[in-house]
Amino acid sequence: MAHITIAVTGSISAYKSADLVSRLTKMGHQITVLMTKAATSFITPLTFQVLSKNDVHLDIMAEPYADKVNHIEIGKETDLFIVIPATANTLARLANGFADNMVTSTALALPNHVKKIIAPAMNTKMYDHPATQTNLNKLESYGYHIIAPREAILACGDNGRGALADLDTIINVIKEKLNEETI
Repeated sequence: MAHITIAVTGSISAYKSADLVSRLTKMGHQITVLMTKAATSFITPLTFQVLSKNDVHLDIMAEPYADKVNHIEIGKETDLFIVIPATANTLARLANGFADNMVTSTALALPNHVKKIIAPAMNTKMYDHPATQTNLNKLESYGYHIIAPREAILACGDNGRGALADLDTIINVIKEKLNEETI
């Protein structure tokens, strides 16, 4: 089974990442969870710790091992890296090489062979904004597979594209990237 690193960012859709962690763990994958500070406003690290049976990584400056640099080691152990949900802020940081939190630092330190996926979730206007679209195109050019959001009534009440893709769709993309049978 694969070692999957799941990066959770500050979106109301963050709670859906817990279900993804649970499902992937039950499938036998080793899961490492990274969170931005904003993500912890929507869901607690303890939820992911219990579901993944592993420590959750929040702080780029927290170095639990004296002989290792945490975000570098996580990158070395990762077979597949997924940002779910990916906010406009995190997309911009990743597209422009910022490394100022655990998610962006680990992403920047990933070896070239690691498969990378982004599942955006945000308001339609934010998703359709030219800056966000430019950032998504940049990330595709860096080797990220983008799982387009779906159209729905969003948490803000707007109706449009921006809702996180269905988890079955996301799991099928993960399986395809890992050369496993899809559901």
